[in-house]
Amino acid sequence: MPTSSQIDQELAAAETAFKNNNAGKARVCARRAVARAHAAWLERHSDRPWSGDAMAHLRRIQQDASLPLSIREAAERLSTAVTQQHATPFTIDPVGDAKLIIAHLSAGPPVAN
Repeated sequence: MPTSSQIDQELAAAETAFKNNNAGKARVCARRAVARAHAAWLERHSDRPWSGDAMAHLRRIQQDASLPLSIREAAERLSTAVTQQHATPFTIDPVGDAKLIIAHLSAGPPVAN
């Protein structure tokens, strides 16, 4: 199971990259942080094991109607390709979106399976 320190390390890497104007790396690290948090959340709240890469986790969050719209939208913004950055819903704050999702997964109720 992913640990909170692994999630924190990815977030810290995302913040550092963002501050250093490396938006691509910031998005990758933010996506990995969310994927780790989602994997840990699924392990705590699901009777069925599930795994996938960071983008698969983001897609699963987007499609989960039991999650608040703001969380699903943040996942959608994080998963939008950089090549589409001038089209909505591209995020200009990947770290903020990741923190929003992670905070919800840390405190939120389980998803119905």
